[in-house]
Formats: sequence, structure tokens, C-alpha cells
Amino acid sequence: MGCFGSSLNKQDRTAKQIRKPKPWKFPRPVTWSQLVQMRYEFWDTAPHHGGKKEIWDAIHAAAEADIELAQAIVDSAGVIVHKPDMTVCYDERGTKYEIPRYVLSEPTNLIQLS
Repeated sequence: MGCFGSSLNKQDRTAKQIRKPKPWKFPRPVTWSQLVQMRYEFWDTAPHHGGKKEIWDAIHAAAEADIELAQAIVDSAGVIVHKPDMTVCYDERGTKYEIPRYVLSEPTNLIQLS
């Protein structure tokens, strides 16, 4: 055995292609403004949970980009996408970055206000 990724070369670790997250339902219906506030709070506090600020910034930029640009961002930043929907990523040193689904896409039970 070895440390994380010791048997994988860089090409194998970064080969996962990002895809749009599957539809999902939030535990309770939320409005668009509530979702925006939750996203703001997540990104505001994410760097305090460990990892490098540069990696958090790259993941944040990728989360708000279209799929092709997101792929280019994570590839250039050295982010290892463990789950193609970007809910679990690693940096090149093996630090884990967990991203909640509400940051990456809208839930199916989003309340539409008229």
C-alpha cells in the first residue's frame, strides 16, 4: 500500500469528466433567494474547513461555469474530480473537498415566486 494515489499517474487521477448533476430534491422546499443565501454562506466559509484557498476558488469558479469551462478550470488548477458531478474533489496533495449539491445545481422542489 502507499499514500493516496501512489499507484495512479496524474492522467488517471484527472481523467474524470465533469457532468451536470442529476436532478435532486432538497429536504425542504426553498426559494431562489434562500438558495442564493445558502450558496453564499457555503463559499464564504468553505476555506475555513481546510484545503487551499486557490483550490476552493477554482472549484467555486467551476461550479458557476458551463461544463466545458468548468472542466478546463479544474484541469488547469490540478483539481482531481472524484465524482463527476463535482460533489467530491481532491487536490494534488490528497486533501478532500466536499461540495453540497445545492451549490452545484438547483433542486427540483425550488419554490417559484411570481
